[in-house]
Amino acid sequence: MKITSQEEYGLRILIRIGKCEDKSGMSIRQLSETEGLTPHYIAKLTRIMRMAGIINSTPGFKGGYILAKPADQIIIKHVLKALGGVLFDKDFCGQHAGSVKLCTNSVDCSARSLWQMIQFTVDQLLERVTLKDLVSAESDSSKILNTILETSSKSYFNLAKQTVDS
Repeated sequence: MKITSQEEYGLRILIRIGKCEDKSGMSIRQLSETEGLTPHYIAKLTRIMRMAGIINSTPGFKGGYILAKPADQIIIKHVLKALGGVLFDKDFCGQHAGSVKLCTNSVDCSARSLWQMIQFTVDQLLERVTLKDLVSAESDSSKILNTILETSSKSYFNLAKQTVDS
């Protein structure tokens, strides 16, 4: 599994915008200079996030991009979904059927179970991470994310145990 450059750069741009204290936000030029990306690519990523309701543009010559809502209300799962989609979706099997129209394992597929479990786990974790958790220094964010991971792991294993016991 790989994180796409669009997801990585989009998230980095969003963190920059989230840290910005200027009420007019950050311009494409400023984002381009700070991230070392072309203005065209920044424009593409900001458009995606604006269309998803994650950021807003501010008008005028000195306009830029600001958060569409407070950082603690921006869920990272939704941001990554807007920028690139999910790791595994129900159409995956149809897209990887091989040379036939229907996957030869469409009825009984333990690989599909693995991908679904991974997607569920990632979704559960990313649902708990907000932009606010990422806009602080890396050491602070690391502590916050470790706490979220520990809490998520306990919840997931308790849920799995209940499912097995039923």
